[in-house]
Amino acid sequence: MNEVNAQYNVAAPGSLPIKVAAFQRRRMFDAFLGACALPDPNKTILDIGVTSDRSYDHSNYLEAWYPHKDKVTASGIDEADFLEEVYPGITFVRADALHLPFPNQAFDVVHSSAVIEHVGSCENQSRMIAECARVARSHFFITTPNRWFPVEFHTVLPLVHWLPKDVFRALLKRTGRSFFAEENHLNLMSGRDLLGAAKIACERDFDVAVRTANLLNWPSNLLLVGRRRS
Repeated sequence: MNEVNAQYNVAAPGSLPIKVAAFQRRRMFDAFLGACALPDPNKTILDIGVTSDRSYDHSNYLEAWYPHKDKVTASGIDEADFLEEVYPGITFVRADALHLPFPNQAFDVVHSSAVIEHVGSCENQSRMIAECARVARSHFFITTPNRWFPVEFHTVLPLVHWLPKDVFRALLKRTGRSFFAEENHLNLMSGRDLLGAAKIACERDFDVAVRTANLLNWPSNLLLVGRRRS
């Protein structure tokens, strides 16, 4: 197995799984723009979960692709201040998604891609959504791989992630994938899990819905969209 990189992935740059991931991320980026009425030169964006990894062309894709970079604050637990040099206008703030150092409604829109499956327990996942909702003035947009897609994206293993979670984690340990066996490193979600976590986190203040990005007509990624009620 290849070494786990800072994106919690083992696939080699340029490999088929990474090409597929890049294609899907472009589709999810377009879905983000549509759901949040972007791009808009007057709206501020917080991107939660930027990575220090530079192996893939689509690493930190929002910073790379969003046109109004002076409106983007990038945050994450990795040291990623290089983003300010690579993409002039971007502001980087080192921050934990469970304890964001920003005041309420500090940003118009909050975005987070493929982070929520790495924050640990179901309680932590709800906590992350609550933090996204707290600092969002109008919308938040959170993506995560769909547990019920046949291939698990981080390990590039087929079907075994459909097993009960304790059995899946035991299998990972027995096959030399102990990193991914830890709940703090990988806790996959279904659409029901994601919607349930969102309703616990912010149902009083936000209308929430789970959409999908499909691959070969199968939902590969889940897109949680929250819109603050007037």
